[in-house]
Amino acid sequence: MKLEIQNIGVIEIKNVVLDFNGTIARDGKIFEEMKVYYKRISENFNIYVITSDTHGNATKELQNLPVKLTILKTNNHTKEKEEFVKNLKNTFAIGNGNNDSLMLKAADIGVCVINEEGASSKSIVNSDIVCKTIIDALGLLENSKRIVATLRM
Repeated sequence: MKLEIQNIGVIEIKNVVLDFNGTIARDGKIFEEMKVYYKRISENFNIYVITSDTHGNATKELQNLPVKLTILKTNNHTKEKEEFVKNLKNTFAIGNGNNDSLMLKAADIGVCVINEEGASSKSIVNSDIVCKTIIDALGLLENSKRIVATLRM
């Protein structure tokens, strides 16, 4: 997806990076309505889920979905998420927690979602767009003019 954003320039998105708990899952259980979105979005983007796996069930929850799962290994998950996004490039990242803040800042477009868990103020400040729900955030990928309208200057 190529976006031409007034006074910003051209942004190309090839990858979607998603935090797990609080973003696409609640209490370690993936939002059921999300499964349809993954299949549609994977037709145009590479989808990555990066998580601390607090509840220890991300692998099970994401099985049979077109996503690539990365479980964080270091003691600094904030920095590890940031480096993951920087290494990918052309990235649309979605998260909500404190440890997502640098990932959202490093992404070509960072989206903070609130959902039921709420959102870290650091992630809100470091994002380009804030959405109420993950459904709203993923809807931006299907209706890219919403991104252009929100980000143009």
